[in-house]
Amino acid sequence: HWAETDCLPWSKTFFTKSLSDLTILDCQGNLSIKTKKVEKVDGEAYVNVRKGKIIPGYEISLSLSWEGEAKDEEGKTLLKAEGNLEIPYISDENADEDPEVKVTIKDEGPIGKALKEAMLAKGKPLVLEKVSDFVKAMAKGGPVKDELEAKKSAPKNTTTTSTSNSNSAAISKEKVGVEKEAKKEVKKEGKKGFKTITMSEKFNCRAKDMYEILMDENRWKGFTQSNARISKDVGGQFSIFDGSVTGINLELQEGKLIAQRWRFGSWSDGIDSTVRLVFNEPEPGVTVIKLTHSDVPEEDRYGNATVVENTERGWRDLIFNKIRAVFGFGI
Repeated sequence: HWAETDCLPWSKTFFTKSLSDLTILDCQGNLSIKTKKVEKVDGEAYVNVRKGKIIPGYEISLSLSWEGEAKDEEGKTLLKAEGNLEIPYISDENADEDPEVKVTIKDEGPIGKALKEAMLAKGKPLVLEKVSDFVKAMAKGGPVKDELEAKKSAPKNTTTTSTSNSNSAAISKEKVGVEKEAKKEVKKEGKKGFKTITMSEKFNCRAKDMYEILMDENRWKGFTQSNARISKDVGGQFSIFDGSVTGINLELQEGKLIAQRWRFGSWSDGIDSTVRLVFNEPEPGVTVIKLTHSDVPEEDRYGNATVVENTERGWRDLIFNKIRAVFGFGI
């Protein structure tokens, strides 16, 4: 069994609790500094549990506001200023390294600079300590930790009802969804551990128009709102969705066929899948595309078992439906 839990809400709470209203300096050298609040925590964070093994994954950026005050010898305020502290990238891949920390202040005068230097000297180590606590907590399972411990300590053959919190609900929902998906996919035979996705999609346009859109990097950029580089030659390479999908053109027949090797960056090394898009125009101005996407791995390199489901959803929602909406080819 495996289960994946979205940990972003938990991560937001974790950082908000540990980094808000922190006293950094309390009238030391006539300087006082404290953090105000965590302004944002963006990105993704999840925990996979496979056979009791915890596999955390996260790519997060965070920013917080802080304020500083400098006084003179008599205790009169010389300057009150606000600033920001930003950590652009906290990632499981760099869990053993300190992430980059950027500190800014709104007043860049000499006193403002002194406050900023003090924040870097005293505040940065404190913030990194809290980030390190987050990394350790995620390695133990984050929000799923209590649940796992309850399962471990529960006697065998009995069910524990102590885990009826939202996390376990999320996990069971995720599992049910995936089990349903797995049942649906069983018909599609292939190599063990791999699946084939087949879809048939209808568009209000000429086959030649659809072919041109799928082979044109500027149109890809347009309907996906992301970067794309596409060669129009057999043997040429392509890169779409900001480089998260890369591949090679295997066979191209204008208005009839696109065959490509596809690879997602999150898949294990050495794994490629094959995409075949066959274009038919049963009547003028109506095109049917038959997609066969074979050798799609059931799991990515992080142990997520939602690859087939996500790939199918990607074709439908991020490619075909977007083309219909942007170019008006809906049926």
